[in-house]
Amino acid sequence: MEILVFGHAGAKVLVFPTREGRFYDYENWGLVNALRQSIDGGYIRLFCVDGVDSESLYCRSVPPIARVERHRQYERYILEELIPFMRAENGVPSLVVHGCSIGAYHAMNLALRHPWLFCKVVALSGRYDLTRNFGPFQDLFGGHYDQDVYFITPNHFVPNLNDPNFVEPIRRMEITLAVGEQDPFHESNRVLSQALADKDVPHRFAVWPGEAHRARYWREMVPHYL
Repeated sequence: MEILVFGHAGAKVLVFPTREGRFYDYENWGLVNALRQSIDGGYIRLFCVDGVDSESLYCRSVPPIARVERHRQYERYILEELIPFMRAENGVPSLVVHGCSIGAYHAMNLALRHPWLFCKVVALSGRYDLTRNFGPFQDLFGGHYDQDVYFITPNHFVPNLNDPNFVEPIRRMEITLAVGEQDPFHESNRVLSQALADKDVPHRFAVWPGEAHRARYWREMVPHYL
């Protein structure tokens, strides 16, 4: 797995790529440059990780069960290899997780499943229910549903979270959801925001004009929230 690191000090930010994207997209789309002041000033350090979506969530040539297992293998890589690597680097111990589009899903899903690892999550234009059709975006599992799908779908498991070992660390995180008012995933963001509110979880739910689901919009968003 390849990774790009930007910055010399500050809070460590795990950055997920977009749908079937690569570790270099965040830089190529100008998002690193949009954060240049914070990076050069030593406030944040970006760790742009590679993805395996084409082998997992979007690999329709294999059964959903196999796709979910590949996704879980990827999560284990993040937890058992990448995060220890980030923590071993010198600097501020705080960990932030961030992503755009399906990268926002990865960021939010990881933060809500392992909230004690992170102090902040910034999710832009995310999709938090993989089992529904949203405009042109289809149910990723073709109607398949089981316990494993449930536990990687924030819109499903958050409303049922009652264990204080999860809920209290989530309440301590700084959580930002940002999405365009015309984004197909706006409803998914609204549902997650309501589920968090129902659990008394402080968070920011920011709605941007238009669809706002492109890199040019994310370049505007990231300096505000990250």
